[in-house]
Amino acid sequence: MGAGGAPSRRRQAARRPRALPTGSFPFLLLLLLLCIQLGGGQKKKENLLAEKVEQLMDWSSRRSIFRMNGDKFRKFIKTPPRNYSMIVMFTALQPQRQCSVCRQANEEYQILANSWRYSSAFCNKLFFSMVDYDEGTDVFQQLNMNSAPTFMHFPPKGRPKRADTFDLQRIGFAAEQLAKWIADRTDVHVRVFRPPNYSGTIALALLVSLVGGLLYLRRNNLEFIYNKTGWAMVSLSYIHGSSQAQFVAESHIILVLNAAITMGMVLLNEAATSKGDVGKRRIICLVGLGLVVFFFSFLLSIFRSKYHGYPYRRNHDAHLVRFPPARCRNWRSGDGENSFRDHIFITKLHFC
Repeated sequence: MGAGGAPSRRRQAARRPRALPTGSFPFLLLLLLLCIQLGGGQKKKENLLAEKVEQLMDWSSRRSIFRMNGDKFRKFIKTPPRNYSMIVMFTALQPQRQCSVCRQANEEYQILANSWRYSSAFCNKLFFSMVDYDEGTDVFQQLNMNSAPTFMHFPPKGRPKRADTFDLQRIGFAAEQLAKWIADRTDVHVRVFRPPNYSGTIALALLVSLVGGLLYLRRNNLEFIYNKTGWAMVSLSYIHGSSQAQFVAESHIILVLNAAITMGMVLLNEAATSKGDVGKRRIICLVGLGLVVFFFSFLLSIFRSKYHGYPYRRNHDAHLVRFPPARCRNWRSGDGENSFRDHIFITKLHFC
């Protein structure tokens, strides 16, 4: 009885739960609090991200490009969490800045953003925004940015790399080039839809009307249509498409255009300096002005066809200038008084 009861007591003792050491309770409590805090922090991040995406989608539904100041830039771009890509155009569109390139780049940027907004692939993974210098000077200072316009991509995670800044000086700012750059950085393909341009259609209609009228007037003598020499002259190329070469006939065409422009300038000078009849001088002035405008425009169109980067971009270099506080308060710009604490940006234009 005694021998058989000993193993039974040992088995009962083994089934009893062992008491935990006294020092393990604070550790378990700390681990539990840490898990609760991490879970709450993760939930808070998810809620914050959902609020940010909802706000961005609301702005995008009303406008394809939304403007940002310093506070919005820090909240939606610089501060995590973020699971979307943001394309930002840093520009200076205020009239007193006189940045014509900024306006041209803004038009292309607007075409690109509208193409994305009305695309069937539109989603909350890509947004387009803009920071104007006069609305977000602190953003320009924070990024050490000294030129406008500038396009940057801010990825969902991490900081922008060198390739996240669009090479505007080398590529240009056409919407198609921007879309290709965005596809390389985000894997989001934006198909560019340009608004219809009827100038080419109108020019073609005028040309067809002119040719049709000429054929109608000479309907009894249409032998010139079968003139091989005439068609050969029409089919020849007189302007070389590259800036590295030039046809012989092109040299003569440029010579004639320059001669016509010179003649127009001579007529303008004659109209301004002569002492003849006022009506005659007015006619001479109009003829000279017409020669200059027409043939100089023709010359520029030829130049543009050979140099595909024309018109050349103007770069805005913003130099940081320090002023004493008193002088800074009295400094006046085109739109009124601007007072920065101890420094201001002065925009300086020059050709590339």
